[in-house]
Amino acid sequence: MEPSDFVQTFSRRNGGEATSGFFEVPKNETKENGIRLSERKETLGDVTHRILTVPIAQDQVGMYTSSQGNNWQPGLFLRTILHDGDNRDNSADSRYWGFVPEANLVGRATAIWMSFDKQEGEWPTGVRLSRIGGIH
Repeated sequence: MEPSDFVQTFSRRNGGEATSGFFEVPKNETKENGIRLSERKETLGDVTHRILTVPIAQDQVGMYTSSQGNNWQPGLFLRTILHDGDNRDNSADSRYWGFVPEANLVGRATAIWMSFDKQEGEWPTGVRLSRIGGIH
């Protein structure tokens, strides 16, 4: 990865609204409140793409942690539900994601939060608005 000719700027007006911008700046120059972006190229088929990244944001893997006891193995997700934290007091909120065995679910659903039009193995094609809401 090499330094690019592009700089991204960040600023905040009087502690309020944050703004950012992209500028083409020669490598031997700087821009106030700017970060020089790194560039790499990737070719897919016959098309070459320039990919710009913020170099200081690349090594943040340490901020994501795995809970103790999580053993990744084939078949682990069978009969499980992907779940994130809730908004109760003293909960991890949506900062914790994990799989809960179906057998551990207690109670019953009271509402449908989201429902997609989707076929197995394909991306969703729409939202089924008529299904969202309370369950009778």
